[in-house]
Amino acid sequence: MSKDQYTKEDELKDAIDNSELEGNQEEAKGNVEVEAKEEPSAEQLIQIEKDKYLRLFAEFENYKKRTSKERIELFKTANQEVMTALLPIMDDFDRGLVEIKKSEDSELFTGIELISNKLKNTLTQKGLTAIEVKAGDDFDSEIHDAITQIPAPTEDLKGKIIDCVEKGYKLGDKIIRHPKVVMGQA
Repeated sequence: MSKDQYTKEDELKDAIDNSELEGNQEEAKGNVEVEAKEEPSAEQLIQIEKDKYLRLFAEFENYKKRTSKERIELFKTANQEVMTALLPIMDDFDRGLVEIKKSEDSELFTGIELISNKLKNTLTQKGLTAIEVKAGDDFDSEIHDAITQIPAPTEDLKGKIIDCVEKGYKLGDKIIRHPKVVMGQA
């Protein structure tokens, strides 16, 4: 073999070796960068942990606010079942007072009225309030329960409340019984 061929072969081998060497150097640099990316600095770790802590703290504060609000709502409406059960008794007292008032026995009327007022005052102290409905008020389907419609006796009562058949009550801000009303047909 000639010297020229030997040199060409040597050059080829050297070129291949150099390219492999450069490739290995690039891989080594890439590995160093990957290792650098895998191991964040102490400041970065502290920032990540601080962020986690702040998020957890905010989430816990929201939980506390939500549960305290739910607890307050529960206390406000805890007596709802008892109040709902007592409403027909209050209605019976009102009807009884109307009938006793027609009789001439004023002592009986006074006695029943005292008992009725005591029951109403006790329930009012527990948060029960009557929903006031008068003839001529505007009908609101969110509050009132229309049980029937009759022809309006006057033009100004069309689409308005003519009579309240059964009182409605609220416990706190929640309606526990809608007032049953008669509406005038438009």
